[in-house]
Amino acid sequence: MSFLQLKNKHFLVFGVANKKSVASAVVRILLEEDAEPVLVVKDGEIAQRAAKLFPDTSIFCCDVEQEDQIARLAADLAEENILFDGLLHSIAFADFSEGLKPFHETPKRAFFQAMDISCFSLISLARALAPLLKKDASVVTVSISTTRMASENYGYMAPIKAALDSSLAFLTKSFSEFSEIRFNAVAPGLLKTSASAGIPGYLDSYLFAEQTIPRRRAVATDEAAAAAVFLLSPVSSGIVAQKIVVDAGMEINFFNKETIRKAVD
Repeated sequence: MSFLQLKNKHFLVFGVANKKSVASAVVRILLEEDAEPVLVVKDGEIAQRAAKLFPDTSIFCCDVEQEDQIARLAADLAEENILFDGLLHSIAFADFSEGLKPFHETPKRAFFQAMDISCFSLISLARALAPLLKKDASVVTVSISTTRMASENYGYMAPIKAALDSSLAFLTKSFSEFSEIRFNAVAPGLLKTSASAGIPGYLDSYLFAEQTIPRRRAVATDEAAAAAVFLLSPVSSGIVAQKIVVDAGMEINFFNKETIRKAVD
């Protein structure tokens, strides 16, 4: 038996966008472990791309901003007669089309849309799909390594991720009334993904992170995915309502002497 005990287990995976995404890396590991992932993507265009990456995997479409689509997804999945062992929520969106703004100038519309897609969607999906989850299922979302570092280029997404982190405890508590379903988050440092490439100034932050991390090498997407798969697995059943940071030690090394020397010279 594999250590992770994932063979023949069923998982819902939200957020496969392209081969560089965390969700794609999670699917690859699940398939290697002989698990059976079912993918949920935003629309048909993304579904076509996902089908090329994972041709033998079932794919459903759901725009999580639309409550009727979430309800339809739940109905369509119910027809599959599958109880899922876990769910990965790897969904986030922020509209930076107006460029970077000081935090206090964050547009209300952009903030609320990002909150809806990046945070509230976890609550909506958990509510709608609860009947399709096994009583001891694991739900994992993707957060960030810290929401306390006021990085200008990440802007208003950090407070939204903080709300996502807080929701883990409240969802676990709510679900404990009828199940042992647990909610956790994997929280990577800066990753080289297509989504991150759309954040203004992200590359400079990524390169700085590489210099700050003790091993001088940024966190790989596969490392974040491996932590997510561990949290999805029954091996991590004692980890409940937690955020597991995967930052390769960046947070311990901000006062690295070489970094300081470059900053003050």
